[in-house]
Amino acid sequence: MSGLIAAVVFLVYLGMFLGRIPGLALDRTGVALLGAIVLVATGEVPMERVGLAVDLPTLALLFGLMIVSTQLRLGGFYTWVVRRLARLHHSPVVLLAQIVAVAGVLSSLLANDIVCLAMAPVLVELCARRGLNPVPYLLGLACAANVGSAATLIGNPQNMLIGQVLGVPFAGYLADALLPAGAGLAAVWLVVALSFRGRWRGSTPVPRLETPPFELWQTLKGAAVLLSLVGAFLFSPWPREAAALAGAGLLLCSRRMNTGRILGLVDWPLLVLFIGLFVVNYGLAQSGLLARLTGGLAAMGVDLAQSAWLFALCALLSNLVSNVPAVMLLLPSATAPGGGAVLALSSTLAGNLFIVGSIANIIVVEQAARLGVRVSWGQHASVGAPVTLLTLGMAAAWLWLRWPA
Repeated sequence: MSGLIAAVVFLVYLGMFLGRIPGLALDRTGVALLGAIVLVATGEVPMERVGLAVDLPTLALLFGLMIVSTQLRLGGFYTWVVRRLARLHHSPVVLLAQIVAVAGVLSSLLANDIVCLAMAPVLVELCARRGLNPVPYLLGLACAANVGSAATLIGNPQNMLIGQVLGVPFAGYLADALLPAGAGLAAVWLVVALSFRGRWRGSTPVPRLETPPFELWQTLKGAAVLLSLVGAFLFSPWPREAAALAGAGLLLCSRRMNTGRILGLVDWPLLVLFIGLFVVNYGLAQSGLLARLTGGLAAMGVDLAQSAWLFALCALLSNLVSNVPAVMLLLPSATAPGGGAVLALSSTLAGNLFIVGSIANIIVVEQAARLGVRVSWGQHASVGAPVTLLTLGMAAAWLWLRWPA
């Protein structure tokens, strides 16, 4: 075992926990990239093995679906949806239910981060115009985006990774996850509604937003490609990454949407984060340290081959180092039947506990802050903690029923 690899892995995962390296202007992406650079530059991971370390099908799937979601964003789809809800003039509780349902469904088919990025500012505008307190709706959006994204293998980056690496069938996972995700959305609505009962009204300055105008043709193109991809994932043997790239290629062939504009909205830092963590975890596995750690846990009675332990440890690690790094660490241990569903549901639903538990939470809070709306840690915890406990409990019970062993 190389001492250098151990040191790099420790510093990288410390950076995942802290969100940075103290004294340096590095975020999580920078930390992962720097760790990979050190391992490659020192020869601990030879350059010719980097291609083996990086799972290209996962990156291709993630990139292709980012292009599809960007198409809908530039077509003004997300803004149009929220403003249509604003015109219905339902009661605050019913409006919350609509926001939770829409955010959950969209996040199951599109990257939940982009859904939050596009919807949060328009949601603040909606609340300001109707004299509503935006905080419960923003919390409902963040929690629903996380819970809804757990329903499919394309709802968030860690699910895409699990599906690709473990070869989980799209339809099979949907059967495992749809019920707990649907029940989880109901739990989100109930917790937020009870937490803010009698506190729906508020005064917020109406923000001046620069949002893409709604373009029916561009939206229809994006929706048609998305639905075609879902159909291919469900019923076709076509590799998911190849189908996603084909869909992205069709959307790039546009007479109006400039390629640079589309690529400018791709989440390149997330792709780089994946590459960096792939290389670091490859070095960890090749050094033998990962096997020793797993063996040490087994000696203490924590057998990750058992789904219950895998579920619990994944939920814990997801709140310590965030869900993508946690899933990458635990993927080799997901050998039991239903292991993919265990990792996907646990890592995703655990993300609602703290603001930093998922990128979707952070995006909603930061977008709101830019428009003068503060969502405190306490406010988030008052909703996030019970939502996390309820949804994890429901998911664990459902998985036990489906995979009793």
